[in-house]
Amino acid sequence: MSDNQTQSSAENARAEVVTHALSQDITLPSTDGKGAGTFVLVTLDNGFDHTKPNSFGPQGLAELEKAVDAAAERAAKGEIVGFGVTGKPFIMAVGADLMALPSITDREQAVDIAEQGHRVFSKIADLDVPTFAFVNGASMGGGVEIGLYCDYRTMSADVPAYSLPECFLGLVPGWGGTYLLPNLIGVENALQLIITNPLSNNKMATGAQAFKLGVADELLAPVTFLEDSLAFAAAVISGEKKVERPEVNKDEAAWKAACDKARAFTMQKTGGAAPAPLRAIDLVEAARTNTRAQGFAGEDQALGDLIMSDELRAGLYAFNLVQKRAKRPAGAPDKALARKVTKVGVVGAGLMASQMALLFIRRLDVPVIMTDLDQARVDKGVGYVHDEIDKLLAKGRISQDKANRLKGLITGSTSKDGFADADFVIEAVFEEMGVKKSVWAEVEQIVTPECVLATNTSSLSITEMAADLKHPERVVGFHFFNPVAVMPLLEIIRGEKTDDATLATAFATGKSLKKTCILVKNSPSFVVNRLLGRFMGEAGKIVDEGTPVEVVEKAFAGVTPMPPFMLISLVGPAIALHNSETLHGAFPERFYVSPNLAKVVEEKIPSFYGADGKLDDSIFEKFSKPADARVLTEEQVREQALSALADETRRMLDEEVVAAPMDIDLAMITGAGFPFWNGGVTPLLDRTGIAEKVTGQRFLPKGAASVAR
Repeated sequence: MSDNQTQSSAENARAEVVTHALSQDITLPSTDGKGAGTFVLVTLDNGFDHTKPNSFGPQGLAELEKAVDAAAERAAKGEIVGFGVTGKPFIMAVGADLMALPSITDREQAVDIAEQGHRVFSKIADLDVPTFAFVNGASMGGGVEIGLYCDYRTMSADVPAYSLPECFLGLVPGWGGTYLLPNLIGVENALQLIITNPLSNNKMATGAQAFKLGVADELLAPVTFLEDSLAFAAAVISGEKKVERPEVNKDEAAWKAACDKARAFTMQKTGGAAPAPLRAIDLVEAARTNTRAQGFAGEDQALGDLIMSDELRAGLYAFNLVQKRAKRPAGAPDKALARKVTKVGVVGAGLMASQMALLFIRRLDVPVIMTDLDQARVDKGVGYVHDEIDKLLAKGRISQDKANRLKGLITGSTSKDGFADADFVIEAVFEEMGVKKSVWAEVEQIVTPECVLATNTSSLSITEMAADLKHPERVVGFHFFNPVAVMPLLEIIRGEKTDDATLATAFATGKSLKKTCILVKNSPSFVVNRLLGRFMGEAGKIVDEGTPVEVVEKAFAGVTPMPPFMLISLVGPAIALHNSETLHGAFPERFYVSPNLAKVVEEKIPSFYGADGKLDDSIFEKFSKPADARVLTEEQVREQALSALADETRRMLDEEVVAAPMDIDLAMITGAGFPFWNGGVTPLLDRTGIAEKVTGQRFLPKGAASVAR
């Protein structure tokens, strides 16, 4: 290691929240009561509460290496019969310390980090006694990989997250994952964890799901997990228990077919724009015949390349946004101004309103009353909430007592009189200004002057909605995204007269709902729907002018979470049309309203895709065709749409719709699912040169995409 590398590692170590390797001797139980011998158990623990999970940095790896070396010496002397590693309560480890990566300035440093992880973890595999991983909690990245070096693994049944998220960020599982995992559980199951899950919005497997894939040898109850894991270790060491594992199929054709399938999936998701997953697949394919040393050397070189890549820097920028900026919303007022919310009213009992009601009772644990125009609608809304609670009970996620209590919190009525003692009332009625004004005029006659009136509008003016009320200062935008329970983003919109107490209450409530809250200026369609409206309008215009829809759909792989016409189908053509019409009304020179989309809505066609998941050609045959078709290539389609996004993003920043470009990226990542490897929107527009070409300037300073807060 060079002097510069040593200095850099030391600097990282000083800033590192060190995960300590705490060793203890345990006398293993045995059936004859005499004890099966001394077992060394290392517990990974960074000394923090659960808000700061275990991670591996240079100093923590050095501590772990020291603990394993000590165990190796004792094993050579015959003093111990086994070695195990586990985590602090509810956390195994979440991988490498990502916060140190932006400080890496050259490829040699990146390779050194990869080699250090391999060297330390390999010492566990090379111990002369049986080794065990007791996976007691959340495990990600290196937290998964350390367990793969052990001879045996137990898994707690309540592990909430088990994943290899590296490809989601722009890396590969670089501490053994691409070699050890396929050789443990087979190529198809390994690619599920390495490729499919990360590229599916970073899906996490549960402990039970990971066990089913073959990762662990025993799935144990959480209450006595450590005790049962030690008993399992004792039985294995004593020979009382023999672990049987299915032989991994290493047929060359089958292995290659699985990797080719993963490549096709990756290209569908990324369009080749993210190099990491393709590199990971190459490593997995080579794992069939590689030695361990060859597999690890391949990972070292891959990490050396990828850690220095633009995609990883963008991924780390996105990671920082959701981990840090999301927790300190820019422009939010003093939280001390927030009023307590002890009861919630929901105007409307449709699907969106019902989803919100369920979220409020689950997160706030307060009474919620739903209202609608007739009893049938009210009953349907309350019934939806009850059904969802029953599903949670059936999955074992809540107890029967909890289910009964939650059901007792939700009520429904055709009268709004129950709002009289509510602290927070939210409406989810038809997206039309007159309807919403009428609702608030009625509600204001019932609620207290301090009650917050929140609107779930996706595009309408908060200021106009509140204009005729006696207390317009307590009206605030509270825009959820569908599905409510899944999408993290909550746009909080301040009207012209919204006061700080109302805004503070909205932010405090959003935080209690576990949402990512962003302060947005009152403006047409706010952030996500405005940008998506410009994007989908541009795509519709390109198709209306003659470019085949198949070309348009393929043009955005790796740029947007899904193709534009699939996105329109997901939100619903009618909603997409309404949003485009609203934006066209505000900015007619920029926002296009497709006559063909209007025709689809008029004919009540719900989707551009058929039941088989493919584009429905019969719909596009009905489209009006231009006399002089303008047919673009995929590259031209992508550049035209991204240019429109760059133009609209710059205008929104100039209008101060949000505080900074980082808020636009955070909104598009958490509200629209834009990929981490692009950093949302602005790093991609900067990196491709489109930002400067269209607006004359970058959105972020060079290098900012790896350190944004």
